[in-house]
Amino acid sequence: MIKIVLFEPEIPPNTGNIIRLAANTGSELHLIKPFGFTLEDKKMRRAGLDYHEYAGISIYESWQDFRSKQPNTRLLGVSTKGSRFYTDIEFVNGDFLVFGPETRGLPETIRTDIGPKMMLRVPMLPESRSLNLSNAAAILVYEAWRQLKFPAGV
Repeated sequence: MIKIVLFEPEIPPNTGNIIRLAANTGSELHLIKPFGFTLEDKKMRRAGLDYHEYAGISIYESWQDFRSKQPNTRLLGVSTKGSRFYTDIEFVNGDFLVFGPETRGLPETIRTDIGPKMMLRVPMLPESRSLNLSNAAAILVYEAWRQLKFPAGV
């Protein structure tokens, strides 16, 4: 299935919502420190309800730690600076969707590491800044899941 990567997430309810998304789609969640909250944060737990029990969650100390533990994986970055629409790619089982922190997005170093051809974006009106992180994650996860023919036995 699809794997969701949150690099340095800052807002607890977004991570909670994404835990719920992961649990309901069979996606894995990979969290890269530092976080802007603790995993025990009440707001995050409320948003994720008790779904954290059903979502596979892995935690990494840094981007380098993540890369060393997930070598040879296909990374798809998601950024307003992406060069391709998320609908222009053919998702494959095991893709990692990488999202940046809510207030800053993916840093240039990570976008470079992923590569410009693997940077995706969600179309928006020109004067728009960005979508909410959990909304953007849901859009991409469901598109990938649709392309993969909803393999979780829906």
